[in-house]
Amino acid sequence: MGICHGKPIEQQSKNTLQVSSEIDEATPTNSQPVKSSGFPFYSPSPLPSLFKSSPAISSSTSVSSTPLRIFKRPFPPPSPAKHIRAFLARRNGSNKRNEVSIPEGKECEIGLDKSFGFSKQFGSHYEIDGEVGRGHFGYTCSAKGKKGSLKGQEVAVKVIPKSKMTTAIAIEDVSREVKILRALTGHPNLVQFYDAFEDDESVYIVMELCKGGELLDKILQRGGKYSEDDAKKVMVQILSVVAYCHLQGVVHRDLKPENFLFTTKDETSPLKAIDFGLSDYVKPDERLNDIVGSAYYVAPEVLHRTYGTEADMWSIGVIAYILLCGSRPFWARTESGIFRAVLKAEPNFEEAPWPSLSPDAVDFVKRLLNKDYRKRLTAAQALCHPWLVGSHELKIPTDMIIYKLVKVYIMSTALRKSALAALAKTLTVPQLAYLREQFTLLGPSKNGYISMQNYKTAILKSATDATKDSRVLDFVHMISCIQYKKLDFEEFCASALSVYQLEALETWEQHARRAYELFEKDGNRPIMIEELASELGLGPSVPVHVVLQDWIRHSDGKLSFLGFVRLLHGVSSRTLQKA
Repeated sequence: MGICHGKPIEQQSKNTLQVSSEIDEATPTNSQPVKSSGFPFYSPSPLPSLFKSSPAISSSTSVSSTPLRIFKRPFPPPSPAKHIRAFLARRNGSNKRNEVSIPEGKECEIGLDKSFGFSKQFGSHYEIDGEVGRGHFGYTCSAKGKKGSLKGQEVAVKVIPKSKMTTAIAIEDVSREVKILRALTGHPNLVQFYDAFEDDESVYIVMELCKGGELLDKILQRGGKYSEDDAKKVMVQILSVVAYCHLQGVVHRDLKPENFLFTTKDETSPLKAIDFGLSDYVKPDERLNDIVGSAYYVAPEVLHRTYGTEADMWSIGVIAYILLCGSRPFWARTESGIFRAVLKAEPNFEEAPWPSLSPDAVDFVKRLLNKDYRKRLTAAQALCHPWLVGSHELKIPTDMIIYKLVKVYIMSTALRKSALAALAKTLTVPQLAYLREQFTLLGPSKNGYISMQNYKTAILKSATDATKDSRVLDFVHMISCIQYKKLDFEEFCASALSVYQLEALETWEQHARRAYELFEKDGNRPIMIEELASELGLGPSVPVHVVLQDWIRHSDGKLSFLGFVRLLHGVSSRTLQKA
């Protein structure tokens, strides 16, 4: 819900990171005061400064018709900011002054059920001491337990007034936040949830009190950035809790330095993720489409309204960029400009301190800030990245991406499986180390094989109520029911590698060329265009001779290198459009 836990009120207006603009944005020049809409993404429009005064209103000129208006520069491209503000208005029930909202179905406040079924005995269990932070939809207080297991213990209480819950969506957000916290609590890098209460006025979420301050505060105290070694310690903790959330089917959707707190002021204090007010469940084979988050950390696909857990990894990439260099990768004077930068601009890795940082550190950040979400590292993969290997002793968690990839692999043709097998043989030792970790987590037999049932068993070991609510268990059950032979480690690698992630590497060309050489020896064969079209499942409406003519060598009728690479990616509407 955008609330900042444990942040003293007097620090609310502190300076943010000082950075230089990457996009030249026009600033408003209106003499009229700008009214804030009250939305998190609100920014004044830059358009008024783009127009010259019309001669039609000049006191010294009289014309019978309005002359052609001249613009200083063309209109900027449409900004997603307008749509984001409109969405947030509908979600949170906010309206501009003098505007009347039009009730849309269950979004009308009249008749909303604001009863959550929580205990109504908050006052008898806790005594509130004072406010320590305030957000868009509520505030956070410190409190002390009056009885029970928390008697005498200081806690944090997030107070959400029911008067702020003016839509059914807002009510659902609060209910889901409590469910997610209750299900996920217990991870060492996630704020401990104790209980939830309510009365006629508010909802009270009781959690552990973190006194060490925000990660953002710590960055500022260190002069704006961390050393590589210290940044590694922070990233490992962030990735650990995010990998845990993603495995349970929970996407945070508002990861930023302000939403990570240190439990104490000690230098070795653990870091805790907070504020799951914007979090949601996401099934591995589905996408979310509502636009939420914070402008500087929002992923491109969120602005395109189709995203999953990969959006969190982009946000972690932004945090890593800030930790290592002290500036934001995407910046502009307005939210509209920030969104355009996120969609179009590339992060700067040329200026100091990037040239002095290790190549592994630069590669780590680049692989998180890839605008193509399919090429981005997952949290489990990031923990296995060479930059972090050796800096932690965490047990790498099961990665849901291997479930999605194996499903696609099993449904692939024999020709594509042969191509993937060739590509798997080109993987390096570090790349194989991650896959070996995942294979081991699936619990192979003594003979070194896994069945589809192993995929379900592995998830059940770490399942929570969130795994059920997110329908991750349904997805895993579907995979476990697929009739397919047992996999050894070699075929598992072919099934679990991501072609898109490999394509993001600088060494992709070598991988692809070497794999094609292996494919030529073991898997390539003469094939007719019609046979290839049939194997790829292309319908009669597809002009196969046009689409697939470059896939086959004219000399011997075998798959060409271009056809091999496209086969690795699989056939989709996007593939056909590019062909």
